[in-house]
Amino acid sequence: MSSNSPAIDFTLAIPRPAEASPARYDQRPMATVDVEMSNDREWLAFEDEHGDSWMFDATMLTSNWRCIWNEGCPGIEAEPNAEALHGCCSHGAHFTGDEDRDRVLSAAKRLDPADWHNHSHAGDELTTDADGDEVTRTVDGVCIFHNPAGFEGGPGCALHTAATKRGESYIDWKPDVCWQLPLRLEHHVDDNGHGTYFLGEWARRNWGEGGDDLGWWCTEEIEAFVAHEPVYVTLRDELTAMVGERVYDHLANRLALDASVPVPHPVLRRP
Repeated sequence: MSSNSPAIDFTLAIPRPAEASPARYDQRPMATVDVEMSNDREWLAFEDEHGDSWMFDATMLTSNWRCIWNEGCPGIEAEPNAEALHGCCSHGAHFTGDEDRDRVLSAAKRLDPADWHNHSHAGDELTTDADGDEVTRTVDGVCIFHNPAGFEGGPGCALHTAATKRGESYIDWKPDVCWQLPLRLEHHVDDNGHGTYFLGEWARRNWGEGGDDLGWWCTEEIEAFVAHEPVYVTLRDELTAMVGERVYDHLANRLALDASVPVPHPVLRRP
């Protein structure tokens, strides 16, 4: 265990069966899975040194999911369109707060025309949605920061590409929701003031009323489950930014030391 890891005890929210097989990230489900229980998951729970509780979706974090943008990602509209390279950028991005918004606007000021197809709109990046929330503006049906296929500076998110070109982390440039997807962190406080953090994956229900109409191919289809390493390894930087280095190290050590496979991802349990 890393020397940076807090000395805390782990408990499994859902015990693993004794007969679980050795961990393999390309493992596919057995045909005897009960379809009625096809969305069950395994969670790893522990408390940190401050007494806060953490619960992690071990099913997602040990899966072999990875982002396949520009590798066949069909986007998030009702009809798939991989050629447009819109990915999950078809709608304006929401912000987690003023700090998130201000950080993105500061990063946008560093973009030049070689970085950003919509540089002519600089200074007018935001709008207000129907709920009164500030979001990034859309241009031609996609986020204002999206560069189209064929753009000389590179397709996709201008913020992401520019950060990478400058040797910086895109986590410091993009809206929180954009670099965190498909991960989702929630914090709840009970009546006694005890805090619990839940880290899992975005699901349709998390998008509100429009979730049922969303083309949420991202974690619902087999095409994205092609990584050679588990999510908690491939998204180390994102997870560390979300939960902190000490909590991440503890989580990663626990998942790496396990000799059994958590409940596989629902997509991987389909007949």
